[in-house]
Amino acid sequence: MGRAIGIDLGTTYSAMAFIEGGEPEIIPNMEGERTTPSVVALKDGELLVGSLARRQMAVNPMNTFFGVKRFMGRRFSEDKVQDLASRMPYAIKRDDDGIVVSSADGETYRPEEIAARMLGKLKADAETFLGEDVTEAAITVPAYFTSDQRAATKAAGEIAGLNVLRVISEPTAAALAYGLSSSKAADPASGKDAAADIMSGRTIAVYDLGGGTFDCSILKVRDGVFDAIATSGDPFLGGEDIDLLLADHMIKAFKNTEGVNLANDPTAFARVKEACEIAKRDLSGRMSTDVTLPFIHQQSSLDEQITRDELEGMMEDLIARTIDVCSDALKEANFGPSEIDEVLLVGGQTRAPAVVRAVEEFFGRPPMQSISPDEVVALGAAIQTGVLRDEITTDVLLLDVTAVTLGTDAIIDGVKDSFSPIIPRNTTIPTRNTERYFTASDNQSQVRIDVLQGEEPLAADNKMLGSFILAGIKRGPAGQPVDVTFEIDADGIIHAKAVDPETEAENEISITNATSLTEKQIAEMAKRAEEEVPAH
Repeated sequence: MGRAIGIDLGTTYSAMAFIEGGEPEIIPNMEGERTTPSVVALKDGELLVGSLARRQMAVNPMNTFFGVKRFMGRRFSEDKVQDLASRMPYAIKRDDDGIVVSSADGETYRPEEIAARMLGKLKADAETFLGEDVTEAAITVPAYFTSDQRAATKAAGEIAGLNVLRVISEPTAAALAYGLSSSKAADPASGKDAAADIMSGRTIAVYDLGGGTFDCSILKVRDGVFDAIATSGDPFLGGEDIDLLLADHMIKAFKNTEGVNLANDPTAFARVKEACEIAKRDLSGRMSTDVTLPFIHQQSSLDEQITRDELEGMMEDLIARTIDVCSDALKEANFGPSEIDEVLLVGGQTRAPAVVRAVEEFFGRPPMQSISPDEVVALGAAIQTGVLRDEITTDVLLLDVTAVTLGTDAIIDGVKDSFSPIIPRNTTIPTRNTERYFTASDNQSQVRIDVLQGEEPLAADNKMLGSFILAGIKRGPAGQPVDVTFEIDADGIIHAKAVDPETEAENEISITNATSLTEKQIAEMAKRAEEEVPAH
C-alpha cells in the first residue's frame, strides 16, 4: 500500500500535506513552493501545470485553464456559469448533454479532467518528495459544494490515479488542523486525546474566503468530535472576483486615456489580471502599489497607481456579502456572534486587512491566525488520512453536514409539483431518512422519483440531480403507499431508493455525478491523462 496525502484543491492555489511521525507536514512541489498555482495549459502539444502554466498564461491565454473549480459539477445553462464563462479568455461551451467543457490546442476537456491534471502533478511531486508511491488521498471541497460538485471532485481524483479516501469540507479540515496545532502548542508531550482536550466544548466559526468560493461554517468540538452544525456559502465569491474588479478598474483607466478596451484582447486581459493579483497581494502589506505593463497595446503602456483605500472601496460590497453569509450560518445554528469562542480564517484572501477587520467587528473578537490560511486546509486533510489509516493516535471524528436540502416532488396540501424535503440542509452526514408517499391515481402501476436539491417551495425551481422509475407497485385506488429513502454518505454522495411495502418491488439510484460522468468515461479520461507527458 502506497502513501496517502491530504490535498486542498483550490480555485487559484492548491496545497498538499502528509503525516510524518503523527504530525501533518506540508509537501513542497517540484519547484520548492508550498502552494501550487491551480493552472493547466497546453502549448505546442506539451502539458504545463502549476507555475510553468501560470508563467506563460499572458502569452497563451486561449490555451491556459484557471479557475476551473468553479465549473466542476455544473451545467452550462446556469446563469452564473454563463456570466463567468463570458469573462474567461479560454473557450467555455456546452457539450451535447449540456455539460460545461473547455477547449485548448484542439482538444476538449471537462472541468474534472483539468482538475485531474492538477491532482496528477501534486501526486507526482509528492512521490518525488516522499520517495515512494502515493496511491490515496483525502481531497477537500468548499462546505457549500453540492453532491454533484463533490462527486466531480472525487472523479477528478480517480482520473489522476488516486483512491479518494474521503471528500471533506474545507472548514472542517481547517478546524481539525487548528485543534491539533493548538493542543501540541499547549502541551508538546500531550497524549492521545490532545486535540480533543484543547478545544473541547468550544464553538468555532470558520470564515473561509478562497479564490473562488466563500463558506462560513459553525462547528462544535466536544470529546474529539468536530461536529459541523451549520454552514452557509456563496459558490461564486472569492479572490478571483476581487482580481476581476481591480482588472476592470485598470482596463477602464486605460480606455479613458488611450481609447482602447483591453478586455477585447485576451492576451492583454491576461496580463492585466495577473498584474492585478500581484498588486492585490502587495496591498495586504503596503498602502499603495503600481500596476505597470509596458507596451500593453502597441506602443502604449499601462501605468497606474492603486492605493489600499481604493482597493478596499472596491471590495466593500464583496466583504459585506461574506458577513451576510456568516449571519445566515449563525441563524441556522441558533447562535449569536458573541456565543462563538473562536474564529478561524481560511483561504489566502483572508490576508487582506479589510477582511480581518470585518470579521473582528462582526464576531467581536480577533480571529485566530496562527497557521497559514493557505496551508491549514491541506494540513487538516492530511490529518484525516492519518485517522483513516491509523497513522496518528489522536482520537477525532469529523461530522460534516449537507449544505442543501434534498427532497422530491409531491402533491402537498393539494398543490402539485411541490418540493417535499426528505433530508433538510445542515443535517449531519452520513445520514439517511425515509418518507412515505402515496400514489395519486387509481390503478397506478409505477411512479417516478425525482431527486431534487434546493430550498425553493416549487419542485421545478430546485436542481434536478436524477430520477428513476419504481415499477411493479400494487394496483388499487389512489393512495397506495411508496417508501422513499434518501441517503448521503460520508463523501456527500447521494443514494436514493424507493420500495413498495406491499409488493416489495424496489429500485434505486446513486447520484455519483449528476453531470453524467460515468465509470467508463472516468477510465477513458484516466487513460488520456496517462498519455499526456507533463513538462518539467
